[in-house]
Amino acid sequence: MSENNCIFCKIIAGEIPATFVHQDERCVAFDDINPQAPVHVLVIPREHLESLDEASQRDEALLGHMLRVAARIANERGLSESGYRTVINTGAGAGQSVFHLHAHVIGGRALAWPPG
Repeated sequence: MSENNCIFCKIIAGEIPATFVHQDERCVAFDDINPQAPVHVLVIPREHLESLDEASQRDEALLGHMLRVAARIANERGLSESGYRTVINTGAGAGQSVFHLHAHVIGGRALAWPPG
């Protein structure tokens, strides 16, 4: 999917409204519109990367930053004691439905294992 057709790129550009729970120069985060748990936040980089497979060595700092943002949001939402899950789906077979790299922060209820 090209950046022109990417729903997350449109959200970042302000073409589609979203209420950001976090934003900085590298990434933004907002509540998922189809939450799978009481807390379900998406952390997405401002730069369009289709998936984790597209990330390269130059993206290592960005990936680490996204995970730290995910942890900060989980703690702000009160999930530090009960626990939370951070998920990056890569490819349609793994459940990726928007092809712009993003991390899900999920918690607020017991999460089964294995997932899916």
